[in-house]
Amino acid sequence: MGTLLGVYDDGTKAADAIATLRDDGLNDISAYMPTPHQTIEKLLRTSTSPIRTFVLVGGVLGCVAGFALPIYTVYDWPLIVGGKPLISIPPFVVIAFEMTILFAAILGMLGFLGLAGLPQMRPPLHDARFSNDHFGVAVRCTNAQVETVRAKLEETGAIEIRTDA
Repeated sequence: MGTLLGVYDDGTKAADAIATLRDDGLNDISAYMPTPHQTIEKLLRTSTSPIRTFVLVGGVLGCVAGFALPIYTVYDWPLIVGGKPLISIPPFVVIAFEMTILFAAILGMLGFLGLAGLPQMRPPLHDARFSNDHFGVAVRCTNAQVETVRAKLEETGAIEIRTDA
Protein backbone atom coordinates (compact mmCIF):
# COMPACT_ATOMS: atom_id res chain seq x y z
CA MET A 1 0.00 0.00 0.00
CA GLY A 2 1.21 3.45 -0.86
CA THR A 3 -0.10 6.96 -1.07
CA LEU A 4 0.16 9.29 -4.04
CA LEU A 5 -0.31 13.02 -3.57
CA GLY A 6 -1.25 15.16 -6.53
CA VAL A 7 -0.87 18.94 -6.18
CA TYR A 8 -3.25 21.14 -8.19
CA ASP A 9 -3.34 24.88 -8.74
CA ASP A 10 -7.10 24.86 -9.35
CA GLY A 11 -9.96 23.34 -7.37
CA THR A 12 -11.82 22.32 -10.50
CA LYS A 13 -8.88 20.20 -11.66
CA ALA A 14 -8.69 18.56 -8.25
CA ALA A 15 -12.44 17.85 -8.38
CA ASP A 16 -12.00 16.31 -11.85
CA ALA A 17 -9.21 14.10 -10.49
CA ILE A 18 -11.38 12.89 -7.62
CA ALA A 19 -14.29 12.17 -9.99
CA THR A 20 -12.00 10.24 -12.35
CA LEU A 21 -10.50 8.21 -9.52
CA ARG A 22 -13.96 7.46 -8.08
CA ASP A 23 -15.08 6.23 -11.50
CA ASP A 24 -12.11 3.83 -11.50
CA GLY A 25 -13.26 2.37 -8.18
CA LEU A 26 -10.78 4.01 -5.83
CA ASN A 27 -12.45 5.12 -2.60
CA ASP A 28 -9.61 5.92 -0.20
CA ILE A 29 -9.18 9.53 -1.33
CA SER A 30 -8.40 12.57 0.81
CA ALA A 31 -8.37 16.20 -0.24
CA TYR A 32 -6.42 19.18 1.08
CA MET A 33 -8.00 22.55 0.36
CA PRO A 34 -7.16 26.16 1.25
CA THR A 35 -10.89 26.99 1.34
CA PRO A 36 -14.03 24.84 1.28
CA HIS A 37 -14.89 23.61 -2.21
CA GLN A 38 -18.44 22.29 -2.54
CA THR A 39 -17.78 20.07 -5.54
CA ILE A 40 -14.87 18.33 -3.84
CA GLU A 41 -16.88 17.84 -0.64
CA LYS A 42 -19.74 16.28 -2.61
CA LEU A 43 -17.36 13.99 -4.48
CA LEU A 44 -15.71 12.83 -1.26
CA ARG A 45 -19.16 11.91 0.02
CA THR A 46 -18.52 13.31 3.46
CA SER A 47 -21.15 12.48 6.02
CA THR A 48 -22.37 14.08 9.21
CA SER A 49 -19.94 13.65 12.07
CA PRO A 50 -20.96 11.18 14.79
CA ILE A 51 -19.45 13.46 17.45
CA ARG A 52 -22.91 14.72 18.35
CA THR A 53 -23.81 11.17 19.42
CA PHE A 54 -20.83 11.08 21.78
CA VAL A 55 -21.90 14.43 23.25
CA LEU A 56 -25.49 13.24 23.69
CA VAL A 57 -24.44 10.01 25.40
CA GLY A 58 -22.04 11.93 27.63
CA GLY A 59 -24.76 14.41 28.55
CA VAL A 60 -27.26 11.69 29.44
CA LEU A 61 -24.68 9.79 31.48
CA GLY A 62 -23.67 13.02 33.22
CA CYS A 63 -27.28 13.86 34.06
CA VAL A 64 -27.91 10.39 35.47
CA ALA A 65 -24.67 10.51 37.46
CA GLY A 66 -25.51 14.05 38.59
CA PHE A 67 -28.72 12.85 40.21
CA ALA A 68 -27.37 9.45 41.37
CA LEU A 69 -24.37 10.84 43.24
CA PRO A 70 -26.23 13.18 45.63
CA ILE A 71 -29.10 10.72 46.07
CA TYR A 72 -26.63 7.97 47.02
CA THR A 73 -24.81 10.37 49.32
CA VAL A 74 -28.03 11.41 51.09
CA TYR A 75 -29.06 7.78 51.65
CA ASP A 76 -25.59 6.77 52.83
CA TRP A 77 -25.20 9.71 55.28
CA PRO A 78 -28.71 10.87 56.08
CA LEU A 79 -29.11 14.21 57.84
CA ILE A 80 -32.30 14.63 59.80
CA VAL A 81 -33.58 18.07 58.85
CA GLY A 82 -36.80 18.56 60.81
CA GLY A 83 -39.09 16.15 58.99
CA LYS A 84 -38.24 17.35 55.45
CA PRO A 85 -37.77 14.64 52.81
CA LEU A 86 -34.22 13.39 52.32
CA ILE A 87 -34.49 13.42 48.55
CA SER A 88 -35.28 16.92 47.38
CA ILE A 89 -34.84 17.29 43.63
CA PRO A 90 -34.38 21.10 43.24
CA PRO A 91 -30.93 21.28 44.89
CA PHE A 92 -29.79 18.22 42.96
CA VAL A 93 -30.61 19.86 39.61
CA VAL A 94 -27.56 22.14 39.90
CA ILE A 95 -25.23 19.16 40.38
CA ALA A 96 -26.91 17.24 37.56
CA PHE A 97 -26.63 20.24 35.23
CA GLU A 98 -22.92 20.68 35.90
CA MET A 99 -22.18 16.98 35.50
CA THR A 100 -24.19 16.90 32.26
CA ILE A 101 -21.97 19.58 30.78
CA LEU A 102 -18.79 17.98 32.15
CA PHE A 103 -19.53 14.49 30.83
CA ALA A 104 -20.75 15.81 27.46
CA ALA A 105 -17.57 17.83 27.01
CA ILE A 106 -15.29 14.97 28.01
CA LEU A 107 -17.00 12.36 25.81
CA GLY A 108 -17.20 14.83 22.93
CA MET A 109 -13.45 15.48 23.13
CA LEU A 110 -12.61 11.77 23.46
CA GLY A 111 -14.89 10.97 20.51
CA PHE A 112 -13.22 13.68 18.44
CA LEU A 113 -9.74 12.42 19.23
CA GLY A 114 -10.73 8.81 18.55
CA LEU A 115 -12.48 9.48 15.25
CA ALA A 116 -9.72 11.81 14.07
CA GLY A 117 -7.16 9.07 14.69
CA LEU A 118 -5.18 11.24 17.07
CA PRO A 119 -2.47 11.12 18.07
CA GLN A 120 -1.01 10.24 14.69
CA MET A 121 2.27 8.39 14.79
CA ARG A 122 3.13 9.22 11.18
CA PRO A 123 2.96 12.77 9.88
CA PRO A 124 0.28 13.19 7.20
CA LEU A 125 1.15 14.05 3.62
CA HIS A 126 1.02 17.78 3.52
CA ASP A 127 2.37 20.78 1.73
CA ALA A 128 2.45 24.40 2.94
CA ARG A 129 0.87 25.46 -0.36
CA PHE A 130 -2.41 23.79 0.67
CA SER A 131 -2.91 26.61 3.16
CA ASN A 132 -2.47 29.28 0.50
CA ASP A 133 -3.71 28.61 -3.00
CA HIS A 134 -3.15 24.98 -4.04
CA PHE A 135 -5.27 21.85 -3.70
CA GLY A 136 -4.07 18.35 -2.92
CA VAL A 137 -5.54 14.95 -3.70
CA ALA A 138 -4.09 12.04 -1.73
CA VAL A 139 -4.94 8.52 -2.90
CA ARG A 140 -4.13 5.34 -0.99
CA CYS A 141 -3.67 2.51 -3.45
CA THR A 142 -1.99 -0.86 -3.83
CA ASN A 143 1.39 -1.19 -5.50
CA ALA A 144 -0.30 -2.57 -8.61
CA GLN A 145 -2.49 0.54 -8.92
CA VAL A 146 0.25 3.14 -8.43
CA GLU A 147 1.05 3.65 -12.12
CA THR A 148 -2.62 3.86 -13.09
CA VAL A 149 -3.31 6.42 -10.37
CA ARG A 150 -0.22 8.42 -11.32
CA ALA A 151 -1.40 8.50 -14.94
CA LYS A 152 -4.89 9.67 -13.89
CA LEU A 153 -3.41 12.44 -11.74
CA GLU A 154 -1.21 13.57 -14.63
CA GLU A 155 -4.16 13.50 -17.06
CA THR A 156 -6.23 15.75 -14.83
CA GLY A 157 -3.54 18.43 -14.60
CA ALA A 158 -1.51 17.77 -11.47
CA ILE A 159 1.47 20.13 -11.34
CA GLU A 160 3.34 17.78 -8.99
CA ILE A 161 2.92 14.16 -7.89
CA ARG A 162 4.65 12.78 -4.81
CA THR A 163 4.77 9.27 -3.37
CA ASP A 164 4.67 8.28 0.29
CA ALA A 165 5.31 4.60 0.93
